[in-house]
Amino acid sequence: MKECALLVKHLFTTSDSPRAGGKNIGLKNKAMENNIKISEDIYWVGASDRSITLFENVLPIPRGVSYNNYLVLDEKTTLFDTADHAVGRQFFENIAAALNGRRLDYVVVQHMEPDHCATLEELLVRYPEVIIVTNSKAVQMITQFFELDLVDRVQLVAEGDTLTTGRHTFTFVMAPMVHWPEVMLTYDSTDHLLFSADAFGTFGALNGNIFADEVNYTTEWVDDMRRYYTNIVGKYGVQVQATLKKAQSLDIRTICPLHGPIIRTAGDIDFILDKYSKWSAYEPEEKGVMIAYGSMYGDTEAAMNKMAALLAARGVKHIAMYDVARTDETLLVAEAFRWSHIVLAAPTYTNGLYGPMEHFLNDLKSHNLQNRSWCIIENGSWAPVSGKLMRAIVEPLKGSRFVNTALEARQNEAGQTLTVDMTLKSSMKASQLPQMEQLVDAIAVEVAGQQKEEVAMGNVDPKTIFRINYGLYVLTAREGDKDNGCIINTAVQLTSTPLQIMISVNKSNLTHDMVLSTGKFNLSLLTEQTPMNVIQHFGFQSGRTVNKFADCESEHRSVNGLLYVPKYTNAFISAHVIKTVDVGTHTIFIAEVTEAQMLSDERSLTYAYYQENIKPKVAATAGKTKWVCKVCGYVYEGDELPDDFICPWCKHGKEDFERVTG
Repeated sequence: MKECALLVKHLFTTSDSPRAGGKNIGLKNKAMENNIKISEDIYWVGASDRSITLFENVLPIPRGVSYNNYLVLDEKTTLFDTADHAVGRQFFENIAAALNGRRLDYVVVQHMEPDHCATLEELLVRYPEVIIVTNSKAVQMITQFFELDLVDRVQLVAEGDTLTTGRHTFTFVMAPMVHWPEVMLTYDSTDHLLFSADAFGTFGALNGNIFADEVNYTTEWVDDMRRYYTNIVGKYGVQVQATLKKAQSLDIRTICPLHGPIIRTAGDIDFILDKYSKWSAYEPEEKGVMIAYGSMYGDTEAAMNKMAALLAARGVKHIAMYDVARTDETLLVAEAFRWSHIVLAAPTYTNGLYGPMEHFLNDLKSHNLQNRSWCIIENGSWAPVSGKLMRAIVEPLKGSRFVNTALEARQNEAGQTLTVDMTLKSSMKASQLPQMEQLVDAIAVEVAGQQKEEVAMGNVDPKTIFRINYGLYVLTAREGDKDNGCIINTAVQLTSTPLQIMISVNKSNLTHDMVLSTGKFNLSLLTEQTPMNVIQHFGFQSGRTVNKFADCESEHRSVNGLLYVPKYTNAFISAHVIKTVDVGTHTIFIAEVTEAQMLSDERSLTYAYYQENIKPKVAATAGKTKWVCKVCGYVYEGDELPDDFICPWCKHGKEDFERVTG
């Protein structure tokens, strides 16, 4: 290895590639550098690999993967991590172009997995003055991967230590087992930016747009995000929870992961933190049913198709079916983390469990899945045992429960407790349909919640519908013990018989997720007397971090158990969701009205009235230029508004600001 390093050093110090006094090495093609500015002096200098087919030689990644590196051009220059050999050429071209002849002072090594450290040795040859900033566990791994003389080349850091490079002060946060023992994160208190190592990353190459708000992050990226987390970090939920607690004490406005888009808006940050909170606590991400089956000749599959149809007929909207023999195991693991209820169906094979099902369940066990509701269906032409073998794997998982507890409690003739919910003998018979329907009913009640609410027409004042216009509303929902509300501006009556309305809600809102999960909401219709602070309270802060109803003097709940806002409103409407439509950034909820009450005779607040009379007006100041958000009234002072500026109140971009000059 030492001889190899000397050879590399010789190759990169020839006369046509100067490197004297810490200058960067010359490039064969400087035009090929690809650096993107993140803040005043921080640049993305990463690259994407679209030729890779298996991540860690095990996880299929048809969309490729990005390797993100970050270079800080402060008084002292600092590089965050190195890269995989697959993108080494682009990586070094980017660094050299960004440095533009400056020396590289520090390389912060946050994670020693080879996809982030493979080019470390070459970096040390190219930039012999650079100091490695890392922790003691990482140093040990450096000596395991490379034969390097690290004397006078390492600055050790531990929890809470800082590094000042001029304008920036970096604080180091240890994150052991997220997902290797040496992992650490770095917080920049100047730009409120977190370099998060492998945390908050995802599969998928970056195609020019490197920021989450430039792509459909919460829709098109979430499947890769989930598969990345569950298969790589999923086992270490306790450690992730500990790291999240540390992150809560930091004012994070941008997250820079080693894979995937950079996250810089409050909505996207809340979104990924909420996902990590659920995944690491092993809480189901969504209420729904995953049917994982194995079938040799189609009979078990046919039974599962019947079960899926019965579930759908009972109002279960989210059903995912997978043939375990034909679906990649990493996707099966990710889907198991996603859904609340899992149906397992498999044949007996050579007096044991069908192989693909056994592999899948053992993989779930190794990833520490918890808190799931199971339903087990076995098949066997003679001596079926697959059911008890499946149960033997999943029952010890923490928080496991089985759907049909009544069936569990029954005893067979031998006095033994039944360990399966249903047994098929070669194929399902018509006589077994009642038993399957019993299982389906038990699952549907838990997943779909209450039976469809009866619309009590005596509680519906039809005049409330006339108060709906293009205005502002407080949308409220409740999940478990948590109430929340947000501002929306789209509500429309669809039909009068039955009385149905439609609302549109941004997916980044916590209230959106609660309505999607529970299928119920209240809509409070604001009036022209509404002060700006009410709109700010419900619209410009997240219920994920603030209890919006903490200071309520008294609770006002409708028949459906949800809160409504009694002050500055002229009516409220309760509804239950009958259909959802995904429209990208928003979900349209079509709902049937269950209660509607008039509260006052005040005029409803229109969006035009809000713009003209409630939203703060900004007076011009002599000699000063101001930029005013047309949505919420936030004021930014400065001659120019940065192209990437995001309103800290309503999260709208530059296009929604207007210039005010004195």
